[in-house]
Amino acid sequence: MKPVAEQHTPRSLIVTFYGAYGRAFPGPVPVSALVRLLGAAGVDAPSVRSSVSRLKRRGFLLPARAGDGSAAYELSEEARQLLEDGDRRIYGAPRRSQEWLLAVFSVPEQERAKRHLLRSRLARLGFGTVAPGVWIAPAHLGGETRRTLDRLHLTAYVELFGGAHLGFAPTAEAVSRWWDLAALAKQHEEFLDLHEPALRALQTSPAPTPEAAYRGYLLALDTWRRLPYADPGLPRELLPADWPGDRAAAVFAELHDRLRDTGAQFAQP
Repeated sequence: MKPVAEQHTPRSLIVTFYGAYGRAFPGPVPVSALVRLLGAAGVDAPSVRSSVSRLKRRGFLLPARAGDGSAAYELSEEARQLLEDGDRRIYGAPRRSQEWLLAVFSVPEQERAKRHLLRSRLARLGFGTVAPGVWIAPAHLGGETRRTLDRLHLTAYVELFGGAHLGFAPTAEAVSRWWDLAALAKQHEEFLDLHEPALRALQTSPAPTPEAAYRGYLLALDTWRRLPYADPGLPRELLPADWPGDRAAAVFAELHDRLRDTGAQFAQP
């Protein structure tokens, strides 16, 4: 697993920017504004332009014109749906389903690319693996899972079921097989290593400038937004007693409260 500090790629930061601030723009975001705002987070102009081009090829961004006629980019409808789903995970209170969502799939060998896509998307949604072709997640992920599979035209290969775990191993033991809890805990700890000291500094220092708040929030959010997907809200009683996820969530929540709105002053067009 890469250290968290290495995950601030230009493309990821652009997605994070649109999720945090870009949707508040009165229209498409001018390329000049993207260069300025990503530059404040340490991304140079050529990297911004090349990353925007890749996001355009993927259908995340669409070329447009700003009010003054300059080149700009806006979110596609698919991108807006992805960010709205992300809002519920990233900013919402953790949901702790007592029931489970089971995805059972079978993809013909001649369509192995779709099999890979299906597995990778289920993993990105936070599913654990019960057996080959049988994946599991907390039941509250049902709506997002259905929207994702429908958007990717994968529903023909999957059946979804909901219900309780009836044995035979204790559910906590089964969960530790379905998910790599040690790896998940490490991701939370890496977030804390990076951002808990920053929060302590904020608690004992004068309020940051809008630019400093914007930069700190963008970097914290870019790290944090992966965690609610890797750790999909497993029932607390099924996790180790010293689970670091609760503390990581509390640190991000306070960083959000202290930085987001002040940073918006710098991000305004």
